[in-house]
Amino acid sequence: MTTIDLASLQNGSDIRGFAIETDLHKKNLTKESVSAVAQGLIQWFCKYSVKPAADTVITIGHDSRLTGPAIKNWLIDVFSRAGIQVIDAGLATTPALFMSTQYEDFQSDIGIMITASHLPKEYNGMKFFTTDGGLEHEDIEAILELAENSSAEIEAAVDTQKPVEKDLISVYAQDLTAKIRQTLGVSAEEKPLSGRHILVDAGNGAGGFFADKVLEPLGADTTGSQFLDPDGSFPNHEPNPDNKEAMESISKAVLKHGADLGIIFDTDVDRSAIVDSKGQSINRNNLIGLIGAIILEENPGTTIVTNSPVSDHLIAFVEAKGGWVDRYISGYRNVINRGIKLNEKGTDCALAIETSGHAAIRDNFFLDDGAYLAAKILAKEAELAEEGKSVTDLIAQLKQPAETEEIRFVIQTPAYKEVGQDMLDRFALWLKETEGFKLVEDNLEGERSQITAPYGDGWLLLRLSLHEPKLVLQIENDVAGTIPSIKDKLKGFFYSLEDLDTSKL
Repeated sequence: MTTIDLASLQNGSDIRGFAIETDLHKKNLTKESVSAVAQGLIQWFCKYSVKPAADTVITIGHDSRLTGPAIKNWLIDVFSRAGIQVIDAGLATTPALFMSTQYEDFQSDIGIMITASHLPKEYNGMKFFTTDGGLEHEDIEAILELAENSSAEIEAAVDTQKPVEKDLISVYAQDLTAKIRQTLGVSAEEKPLSGRHILVDAGNGAGGFFADKVLEPLGADTTGSQFLDPDGSFPNHEPNPDNKEAMESISKAVLKHGADLGIIFDTDVDRSAIVDSKGQSINRNNLIGLIGAIILEENPGTTIVTNSPVSDHLIAFVEAKGGWVDRYISGYRNVINRGIKLNEKGTDCALAIETSGHAAIRDNFFLDDGAYLAAKILAKEAELAEEGKSVTDLIAQLKQPAETEEIRFVIQTPAYKEVGQDMLDRFALWLKETEGFKLVEDNLEGERSQITAPYGDGWLLLRLSLHEPKLVLQIENDVAGTIPSIKDKLKGFFYSLEDLDTSKL
């Protein structure tokens, strides 16, 4: 058993912890804890598969985080001594690690991506894949339980294996360029993005390859691309398409260089967003609308699964195009699994996408893949460019709210889940009794309300954060200048609550 609480490392269907000691957080991703997780994974896979260790292949990659190589080496040490063949993919992306289980050149039984997505540099973690897709919450729970009971050292196999280095990201990039050409019906030599100026902002994460290994072979001019070099100190901005400063940075770059489009990735490239030639951000509801319009052309009448904070305007936009929106609970695995289950039950669903930017497309294994999302958009961009148009024209009819606001309230008690749920129940009663607010009865996550006169025309949603002790309030309104009066009215409810920091209201 380890001296670290391994169960605390679980973050939904991932593992996350602190790999660098700070004044606020003690390091818990250590050689001891990582080695224990590796042993737990071996035991879990032995139950999952009939393969002996000598025939098992594990591919490991990492993003640009400073602690990635050390964690990789700790994993390799355990797996190699157990007789498992390890492929060291070096700098890679989360989607590429899943694809290592599909590519003939790798034929991995397990893919491990060392990443903590967009979180600050002191964090790191691991995501796991098999040929069936990403591991689920219950899989991670089982692995950690096995790890907790494993010995500190693993007995060396008779035939230990030395790791083999392979360039996964180049294979993955070639796959993307081939898919774009195939979508456009052009040969392997043609450059369908010739004449298009597209720049990339990788945020010093793992997405820099997209400029020189995908865009340039397709003929695009990538002048002005920024922060392509991997640097785990993240010196320029948070590598997060959902971050205001990050989006402002790429918007300025697009305008400065006169680009047709900008593409921004998070650290491990499972999310992306777009900036148009006017420097306008296309993320959240607008990104759902954009990829939704493309998917609906290919799959008329399909259902798009998304999460609870989606806007009423986006729902109306999709329905006007003949599609349907299934508004489900937050969490990218929740949204993806919902899409898979809908198909199994006979409801056509070709896209599952969270407002955070996690987009999983059915024709790509329902894998949340920011680079594949960008590739789909770029293929459409090349097609529309021949008509003198851009992909941004696809969402010209998507109505925009006059104003939006998000407020996160900290719940100041260890029992935040129970207390938060009680607050939500009380909020539902308040909505029912308050003029100008109409409770949405069939909402699956949190409490949603339509907003009417005298508070304008829009909606609000109050929900529990997935991973933090917080209540998240989101407001959209089509009448400018009304949110201050909505917040004033809400104070009557929120100020009555104990154990809630309402200072941001």
